[in-house]
Amino acid sequence: MPETPPSQTQPSQTQLRRAVSSSFIGSVIEYYDFLLYATASAVIFNKVFFSSLDPLAATVASFGTFATGYLARPLGGVLFGHFGDRLGRKRMLVLTMTLMGVASFLIGLLPTYDQIGSLAPITLVLLRILQGIAVGGEWGGAVLMSAEHATSRRGLWASFTNAGAPSGMVLSTAVLTGTGAVMSEQAFLSWGWRVPFLLSILLLAVGLFVRLRVTETPVFEAARNAAARQTAPLLDVLRNHPKTLLLAVGVGLSAFVAQGTLTTYLIAYGVRAGFPRQAVLNGLTLSSALAVVGIVGCAALSDRVGRRPVVLTGALLMAVFGFVLFPMVNSGSTAVLTLALVLGQSILHPLMFGPLAALYTELFATRSRYTGASLGYQIAGLGAGLAPLLFAQLDASSGGGGTTTTSTIIAASCLLTVLCVLALRETRGQDLTSVAVVAPSSGDVPGAAKPSSA
Repeated sequence: MPETPPSQTQPSQTQLRRAVSSSFIGSVIEYYDFLLYATASAVIFNKVFFSSLDPLAATVASFGTFATGYLARPLGGVLFGHFGDRLGRKRMLVLTMTLMGVASFLIGLLPTYDQIGSLAPITLVLLRILQGIAVGGEWGGAVLMSAEHATSRRGLWASFTNAGAPSGMVLSTAVLTGTGAVMSEQAFLSWGWRVPFLLSILLLAVGLFVRLRVTETPVFEAARNAAARQTAPLLDVLRNHPKTLLLAVGVGLSAFVAQGTLTTYLIAYGVRAGFPRQAVLNGLTLSSALAVVGIVGCAALSDRVGRRPVVLTGALLMAVFGFVLFPMVNSGSTAVLTLALVLGQSILHPLMFGPLAALYTELFATRSRYTGASLGYQIAGLGAGLAPLLFAQLDASSGGGGTTTTSTIIAASCLLTVLCVLALRETRGQDLTSVAVVAPSSGDVPGAAKPSSA
């Protein structure tokens, strides 16, 4: 085959680098804002927006506003997915980033309960819903920008979007902790907590500068004319690909249940087990930083051996690890606690989570890919928001002895993932200009799909 002249390959490689950089930076910014709220809901919002309630009720109300963000994410996936499949990925990504940045900035300006009464928590909930809608639309578009620009190693390039989540967590935790460290607690609760949210407007400017330099994906451009006259993408997914959507939810569910357990529930559980809150947060920060490497590495591995074997290995190992996790935390050793977080979040979770960006992209056709991938991913993502609430309730109802039940639920979600992955054809070589085939044929083996040029 004749070698393509450098003048023809260079623009593609330049746009690929820009697309991957845009997706990673955009994901970091989006999750900085989204997860900054998570930390603030645990230590700040119960005191400044729900001060009329008793401490326990205020904490529950604060976490309730946190959960609304996860509930709104599927709506964002459908809304931005619809227009992303009709008008293009780039336009929607500019809108999602702007929506998230403005919503977070407004949270930083929001008056407290003492200043405007019940209007404060109501407005807070509305802004949190906007955050959920924004992050729900962001993921699918960011993944497609990388995957549809890639000419090879699609798993690697798409994974940088997923790597943005732990990076955003590290950044948000560092900024909030650093702000609190340089001022008194009274000043921090009075106005200092607003600083990390107000910084969102600066991050928005940086993100838009990077994102506006990326062109629309060549895969969408090739299908643009058909997209303008197609059936509504959501109807196409629900009518023609319901099995694919359900399998996509099942494949990702255990990764999100594990994520919610390791990054949210374990903070409260570790503190109740006797660890200083900062020790738990330090372990979480370290494991989140290492998770970036794990996610990218596992995604790159899936380019070589296939998506199915990597995800299957992660799900099986996580099912076993769920029964080891809580005894490790109950050991009372900070080193063992940190080891548990690193093993879970930096090694096992990336096996399930790393390949998901490419896998979800490869399950749907161009005409409804943004909608289908976003909806499947965001419905599965409810596991990260709801699992901690379920586990906390089980823990409370059992008087602190519900860890076996919790571990069983984690294992059950992993088993569901195993079954759904086995029901899928290997997607590693799927041509993004065609419709993915869901069911495996009798001759399929992981990694044996026809290589793609997309």
